[in-house]
Amino acid sequence: MMGVPDIIDVNEMNFDQEVIQYSHQVPVVVDFWAPWCGPCRILGPVLEHLAREAQGAFRLAKVNVDENPNLAMRYGVRGIPTVKAFYQGRVVDEFVGVVPEQRLRDFLRKLAPSPTDLAMEKGLSLLEAFNWQGAEAVFREILLQRPELTPARLGLAKALLMQGKAREALELLQGFPASREFTAAQNLLPLAEALVWLEEHPQGERDDPLEAMYVRALDLIRRGNIEAAMDGLLEIMRRDKRYRDDMPRKLMVALFEILGQNHPLTKQYRRELSMVLF
Repeated sequence: MMGVPDIIDVNEMNFDQEVIQYSHQVPVVVDFWAPWCGPCRILGPVLEHLAREAQGAFRLAKVNVDENPNLAMRYGVRGIPTVKAFYQGRVVDEFVGVVPEQRLRDFLRKLAPSPTDLAMEKGLSLLEAFNWQGAEAVFREILLQRPELTPARLGLAKALLMQGKAREALELLQGFPASREFTAAQNLLPLAEALVWLEEHPQGERDDPLEAMYVRALDLIRRGNIEAAMDGLLEIMRRDKRYRDDMPRKLMVALFEILGQNHPLTKQYRRELSMVLF
């Protein structure tokens, strides 16, 4: 592990200095392993990859239990791989065996948020503050480093939609990868499609009052006036509940997704939507 300061081999002679004392600076994740252990050869490289990715948010210390049996006894290691997280000189979390990468990321995130985790928190906070431009910049930067990160892809799509950048948002949402964010992406897809339609039909049909209201609502969304847009969509549904194959309702669901399920506007307009539909 030479040349990688956040990934080190430790032994019975230096464990207290490199793990116990060091954990007063940053968390230390100790991987108890052995060369003959098949599961260890699976888990070890994943831990090392995540340690490099974390850029110093935690240290990974590897203990060969064959060469350091006293450390294994000291910490009650009965099966390998065993992973123990140290912070402020004591064990704060642990697990035994190989776990899925997402669970491992969750384990490490609770222990020491990575720069990507912190950037995601910033981007989500900017979305909550309706700072669409700032959120866009943060999510773009994340995706440069982690293009596979679906929460950042979803966040960027939301920021783009609320700035009227519908075509790029549509590209992000079409073919969205299977993930925990897939349903949210599907909820946003009708909004992206509607805003692209608006670009192509900025005036709509002048002689159709409902279409005029529909165009007005989409324009309000593009301008970031969510509350007025939802008022307009509700009024369309009061006149025709199935207008444009249920598109006003789908747009309301998309706006709820952007606002977040706990936002006061989501709670208010979800109730009003139910009253209109039922």
